Order: sequence, then structure tokens, then C-alpha cells
Amino acid sequence: MLIGYARVSTADQTLALQDDALRWAGCEKIFQDVMSGSTTERPGLSEALAYARSGDVLVVWKLDRLGRSLAHLIQVVQQLQADGIGFRSLQENMDTTTPGGQLIFHIFGALAEFERSLIRERTQAGLAAARARGHAGGRPRVMSAHTLRMARQLLADPDQTVNQVCQVLQVSRSTLYRYLKAAPKDPGGPEHAGRLSHS
Repeated sequence: MLIGYARVSTADQTLALQDDALRWAGCEKIFQDVMSGSTTERPGLSEALAYARSGDVLVVWKLDRLGRSLAHLIQVVQQLQADGIGFRSLQENMDTTTPGGQLIFHIFGALAEFERSLIRERTQAGLAAARARGHAGGRPRVMSAHTLRMARQLLADPDQTVNQVCQVLQVSRSTLYRYLKAAPKDPGGPEHAGRLSHS
């Protein structure tokens, strides 16, 4: 069975284009969300994933309709595969039920891991350079804009726990939480705050 999932960011946008494309592709049931892709909770997607069974295929109009980020996209597709559910994106002509589609997602997964490794390496190198200049003796009481930016990058990595991020940055959870709350909001802010309160 083909199961469609459509999403737009605001109520001013229309789902008609995606809905028509999904029906034309043969989707028998379509789930929808009207909210930003950065939003952690998406009821329509949750319902689609709960509805799908082994042998079904989840279909989207474009890859960016499904994942909040490349890492999240890979995570969702890997979970689908583990449950015996295929994935298809119409605009990119990608289908994990084919050998070519599986290969592409393996490459995506490798690139996502490579990006996470680069972020960790850059963070460690930046902290080492700061310590060498004598700017980091013990736990800093104040987080600079640069350190805060590194914190956001690390928190965007689903493989990093809040405790690990605090250890790398040499700050307490309360300090990290306080500075993230006080800093100007960015697209990843609410999600990061949620991780701080639940990790």
C-alpha cells in the first residue's frame, strides 16, 4: 500500500499540489501537517508512521517535506527500513525499495556522519586553541557567542547527549540552559531547549 505524507509550513500555503501529486502516484491514504519542518512534534507524520505496516511504502512529494534535517531524514528512513516499510520521494525520483535508492541513502548516511565528525573536530580544535591562549581555565562562567554557536551545532546532532555537550564545552547543564534561553531565538532553539529539559 502507498501511504502519502504532505506538509506545508503555514496555513497560507496550500497542500493541493502535494496532495494531487501523491494521489496521482497511487497513494491510497494521505496524512498532512501544516507546520514548520523544524517543529519536533508533527501529528500527521506520527499518524502516517503508526499507520504504515511492513510492505507499505511512505511517499512524499519532496525530501524536505519529511525530515527536519539530513540527519533526521536518515533516521526516519532507517526506522522505516527496520520496520519493513519503503520510502519514495517523487521529485527526487528516489525509492528505497530499489537497489539504487538504497545506495543513495547509504551515501546520505555516510555524509551525515561525516558532517557530525567535522562539527565535533572543529569544536574540539576551537576549545583547544582557546585553552592554549589561556582563555579556558576550568568551567567558564560566561558562554561567548562562539561557544554558544558551537553548543547549538552539537545539540543539532541527534547522537550527542546534553551531558556530552556540556562536557565538551566545560559548562554545567544549568549554564547551558540559561544561555540558550537568553540568546536570540533561532530555528533550532525550541528543539534544543526541549532536549535540555528531557535529556
